Amino acid sequence: MSGQHEPVPTGLHRDTLEPWLLEHVGGLRGPLRIELISGGHSNLTYFVTGSDGWTVVLRRPPLRTRPGTGHDMARERTVIEALRPTAVPVPRVLAHCDDDAVNGAPFYVMSRVPGHVIENPARVAEHLPGPESRWRAGEELVDVMAAIHLVDIDAVGLGALARRDGFLDRQLKRIKSVWEQNQTRDLPAMDEVHAELVARRPVQRYTGIVHSDYRMGNVMFAESGDLTGVLDWELWTLGDPLADLGFLLNNWSEPGERTPQVLMQVAPTMAGGFPSRAEVVARYADRTGFDVSDVDYYRAFQHWKVAAIAEGVKRRYEQAEMASRDVDFDHLSQRVIDMAALAAEHLERIR
Repeated sequence: MSGQHEPVPTGLHRDTLEPWLLEHVGGLRGPLRIELISGGHSNLTYFVTGSDGWTVVLRRPPLRTRPGTGHDMARERTVIEALRPTAVPVPRVLAHCDDDAVNGAPFYVMSRVPGHVIENPARVAEHLPGPESRWRAGEELVDVMAAIHLVDIDAVGLGALARRDGFLDRQLKRIKSVWEQNQTRDLPAMDEVHAELVARRPVQRYTGIVHSDYRMGNVMFAESGDLTGVLDWELWTLGDPLADLGFLLNNWSEPGERTPQVLMQVAPTMAGGFPSRAEVVARYADRTGFDVSDVDYYRAFQHWKVAAIAEGVKRRYEQAEMASRDVDFDHLSQRVIDMAALAAEHLERIR
C-alpha cells in the first residue's frame, strides 16, 4: 500500500484503512505494506509492515460472509485479551474497529508472534531440524493445551460468553444439521456413527475453554521447539475440553502408520521425532489431572465432525463456489468415507 501502483490485497479498502491504522496503532509508521497470509473460508489474516520494518497482524472476516459466531471479530478478540494474563501464550491486541465504513467489516490488529507455523513434514525439517526441538515442540503443544483447559473461565471474564453444559448434546445436534445441509450422496455410515455417538456419549466431567481447532498448524514455534503463540481462535467456545484432545490426536499421525490420508496436508508429526499418541495422552492426563479413559469416544466424535465439514468442502468445489478448482476431487470424496470409517473404528474400541 506504499506506492500508487502497489496491488491492494483482497479484503482491504486502501483509502480508509491505511489512515485508520496509522492513527490507532501506536508506533506504526507509513507508508504501509500489507500482505495477505491466509484466507479462504476462514478469517482473512494479513501482515501490516510499517516503513521502519515493524510488522503487526490484521484479522477480518471472510469475504461475502455475514459475521456469526465463527467469524465474530469481537468474540475472537475477547478470548485473546482474556488469556493475556494467563500461562497461555497469545498475541497482544493492539487495536480494533467495529465500524464497517473503514474496511467493509469489523477487524482487529494484534502483535506478530515470533516463530514459525509447522503445517507439514517439510516445515518440520526446515524449522525443527533436531530431535530435541521436535520432542520439545510435542511436549509444549500438550502443555499449552492443558494450560488452556485449566484456565479459570470466570476469573478471566469468559464464563458468561457461552453455554458450559451439554457440550456433546449441542455439538451432535448442530453437526448433524451441518451434515444434512452439506450432504451430496447417500452415506449410511455417517448416520450410523451419529446414532452411536448419541447413544454412547459420556457425561461431561470437565468444563473449560475449547479451542476447537487445536493442532500444530495453528500455533507458532521457535526453532528450540518452544511454543510462542496460539492462533486462530475463531471457533473457540466453552464446553468439554476433552474434545480438543480428541482433535489433536486425530492430527497426530505416527511415522509408518497405514491409516488413510484424511487431512489436506500430511500431519507434521509424520516427520518423526515427536512423542507418540500414547505419550501425548499420558502427559495431558498428568498436566490436567483429567480422566482420559473416554479418549476413543472423543476421537470418534472429531472424525465424524470433520467428515461432515469435509463433505461441505467437497460440495463447494463441485459447485464451483471455491476460488480455485485445483484440487484432487477423488481425495475430497474418499476422505469423508475414510473419516466415517475411522470414527466407527474408535467407537468399536469402547464397545
